[in-house]
Amino acid sequence: MSITALLTGQPALFREQHYSAIGKIPRSGPVRIGWSGFEGDAVADPVHHGGWDKAIHLYPQEHYPFWRNLMPTQAALFAPGAFGENLASVGMTEAELCIGDRFTMGSAIVEVSHGRQPCWKLNHRFDTPGMMATVISTGRAGVYFRVIREGEVEAGTEMELIDRPQPEWSVERAFNLLVAGGHRQDREAVLALARMTLLAEAWRHRARKLAGV
Repeated sequence: MSITALLTGQPALFREQHYSAIGKIPRSGPVRIGWSGFEGDAVADPVHHGGWDKAIHLYPQEHYPFWRNLMPTQAALFAPGAFGENLASVGMTEAELCIGDRFTMGSAIVEVSHGRQPCWKLNHRFDTPGMMATVISTGRAGVYFRVIREGEVEAGTEMELIDRPQPEWSVERAFNLLVAGGHRQDREAVLALARMTLLAEAWRHRARKLAGV
């Protein structure tokens, strides 16, 4: 998996009284990776964003042609960062990335914790009322990493998969069960997610709630 761009941002006024750090700018040269993510990056809503399980947000650039075809006049879709990602990458999507996957990221090591759960801010960012719903229905939501070892990285680096403890649990599969409504058809799988220690706590909590335990 190749890193095509590294992006960071600071909170800015987004809508009315709401602030967001979804607006990211590309970084050149080495960028430090700490436990909370890239140096120079911040979140506006620490209750729902940031933290160890959401240190780094990756968005597969393979999805961009789909979005550009859907919204050809959206200028933001012609450069990385439209979805507020820290990491623009090519090579693997939610269908190939699995919960607990560990990768080298320059001198750091990162681990897939869960998928992104889209919110209303995507509707506002793209001025499209159904944007959040389309992200959910297509599963093109992105992936979060936690940091296992601090280090630094720069754009153009190759990320090497070094461990895959749960090859049967793609981010796509977990997203479908916990976000896209699939829990109605497979309660046993949702219970398995509720017990999965490598899954982010927020999604384990969601799995317990959906399974009624």
